[in-house]
Amino acid sequence: MPALSPTMTAGNIGTWQKKAGDTISPGDVLVEIETDKAQMDFEFQEEGVLAKILKDSGEKDVAVGNPIAVMIEEGEDPAPFESFTLEDAGGEKAPPKEAPKEEASESSEPPETGAETSPPASKEDSKSASKSDSKPAALESESTGGRLQTSLDREPKISPLAKALALEQGVPIKDVKGTGAGGRITKEDIEKFKPASAPAPPTAAASASGAAYEDTPASSMRKTIANRLIQSFNQNPHYFVSASLSVTKLLKLRQALNASADGKYKLSVNDFLVKACAVALLKVPAVNSSWREKDGSVFIRKHNSADISVAVATPIGLMTPIVKGVEGLGLEKISSQIKDLGKRARDGKLKPEEYQGGTFTISNMGMNAAVERFTAVINPPQAGILAVGTTKKVAMPQETEEGTQVEWDDQIVVTGSFDHKVVDGAVGGEWIREFKKVVENPLDLLL
Repeated sequence: MPALSPTMTAGNIGTWQKKAGDTISPGDVLVEIETDKAQMDFEFQEEGVLAKILKDSGEKDVAVGNPIAVMIEEGEDPAPFESFTLEDAGGEKAPPKEAPKEEASESSEPPETGAETSPPASKEDSKSASKSDSKPAALESESTGGRLQTSLDREPKISPLAKALALEQGVPIKDVKGTGAGGRITKEDIEKFKPASAPAPPTAAASASGAAYEDTPASSMRKTIANRLIQSFNQNPHYFVSASLSVTKLLKLRQALNASADGKYKLSVNDFLVKACAVALLKVPAVNSSWREKDGSVFIRKHNSADISVAVATPIGLMTPIVKGVEGLGLEKISSQIKDLGKRARDGKLKPEEYQGGTFTISNMGMNAAVERFTAVINPPQAGILAVGTTKKVAMPQETEEGTQVEWDDQIVVTGSFDHKVVDGAVGGEWIREFKKVVENPLDLLL
């Protein structure tokens, strides 16, 4: 079992893309593996032949380093490995048990990797490593004998566009056979789907005796999100600062830049706001900081670069890919990176280093006209997150020689959530003021 992220200790086996006897070339996808953060393709980087699969699709909690298959060099005979077992490969070890607090902490960022945004490694981890040999083997609970359901069975492979269309038309995704690569369900599959003959409506008695709810097993990704939110609210004293911002000038500037782009780029309001966050972070660097505990000492780490995590809704949960060094990027580059990261986040193709870390987060619900404002939960170990609502037209009275007249101003409401351990109330207010200043004077973003 490979370690597909720095914090991965165990994984679930998805669908094998190769079968015993197949030849493997560098870059071929061998198997799909579900980690604590996402479902990822494991690409094999050597030439060889898959002689034997030791862990079938659906196997859960396979510890990193445990044998899952046997590879041999090309030209060798795979026949001797037909009866090869896990015991022949050296057996397997149980995945390490972790307390919820540690799991939540490690899920947000890899421990002490040398990067300035990484959290320190836990002392308990180093102690447990030295004592692992003296601990008794973990006891397995009794199995029901049933086959484990694969992650792909729970959530079929489907493109985001096809999933949206299926929800709109009421098509049951699990009943659709995908014709795309690897059985992926496409938009065309949804459009061509014809449901089987509908059964007769149930009687009142049958309806009354039917199930009143449906239980869906929580995925590893959903468990990780839950642990991080609990950790954030329990350990980070949140406070919130809101402000109304005029974006009339910003919208006019955006329109002018897009009109002169000749199709090379198309800037969004969020691109401007991400850049504005970086400008405000440099002017109020205390917000671009994080709370750290290492070897019994406690300190606040102040980051010199504005690495902005951008919240993206995906079919498997919320992801926060990072646009790094935003202070040194132009709007066109920021827009390009956000589009690329967002697409790969929804397709489950992000690398761990592309979503672990960051120094500040922005979450924008402006595309939903019903959301005027909201508050967001801090993404630890960061000290702040900005929540952005939709654009509204606000009547602004103006005094003229002819009397009071009304002009319409485009405004948004933003709410900053700050960790009071790191950012004092006055400092959070100062950051919001600097952010408001640069948004309402967007030409400063071009300097």
